[in-house]
Amino acid sequence: MDTGSEYTWVPAATLEKLGITREKKDLLFVMANGQQVTRSVGFAIIRLDKFFTIDEVVFAEKGDLLLLGARTLEGLNLTVDPKRKKLVAAGPLPAALVRIFTN
Repeated sequence: MDTGSEYTWVPAATLEKLGITREKKDLLFVMANGQQVTRSVGFAIIRLDKFFTIDEVVFAEKGDLLLLGARTLEGLNLTVDPKRKKLVAAGPLPAALVRIFTN
């Protein structure tokens, strides 16, 4: 997992085997080393234990890192527990953000 990456990256062969199609083609991404690459993106239902979400996934190519991105983590309502080095439930979802203004 990489909370610095917005998207989840899965090997292209795996996504194709699952029947996920390339919906967005030639999107530009900047890798951690500054290199720019183009990749395709598809839509997937991602399941992890009892959690699931729908998200966009990148068709990773040979040499790409395989990542569970921040958007997927948020959709799964999971967060990273750095002490235990595992994913944990993030708790109740906020229905709305309340701001109180005073003079």
